[in-house]
Parts: sequence; structure tokens; C-alpha cells
Amino acid sequence: MRVPSFEEFESHAKVDGFDEVLIRTWPPDAIAETHCHPFTLRALVVAGEMWLVVGDYSRHLRRGDAFALDRDVAHSERYGHEGATYWVARSN
Repeated sequence: MRVPSFEEFESHAKVDGFDEVLIRTWPPDAIAETHCHPFTLRALVVAGEMWLVVGDYSRHLRRGDAFALDRDVAHSERYGHEGATYWVARSN
């Protein structure tokens, strides 16, 4: 699977109305307990692996997998033994 460059990801996100694009890197075995964000997001995992939990649904994400969350959606995250990096576009 071809993963776009960061510049391509950022360009497409801005065309789609996202106003902020960031690179997020998480350390090995990190856990982000249940929380919400005051923004809508779209993200692409580019290294490592993570598990995203929304309600009773858990999704295992690896390089090339995308995910999205609406504003104020409660979720938790767990990162693999190598940590993870993803690019995230936010609409504030």
C-alpha cells in the first residue's frame, strides 16, 4: 500500500477544510486513557501500531491505516511495543 508523503497528506487535508496538520509520535506501550477532543480529526498511521477504542469497538491500526473522529467523541488509545507515529489533520 502506498502511503502519501506528509506534504500530500497536508495538502489534501487543507483542501478538505482542515486548518491544522500535525505529526504525532507516541512512545512504546503508551496509553491515552478515555478522553475527547474539541476538534474533528482525520489521521493516517505512518509507523508502528495502535489500538483506538470508541465505546465497545476496538480497532487495531498499522502503517497505512486511516481513522477519523468527530468532535467530542470519547475514545482511548493504546500504542504498540514500538510506539506509533501518525499524521493528523484537525478542524478546530
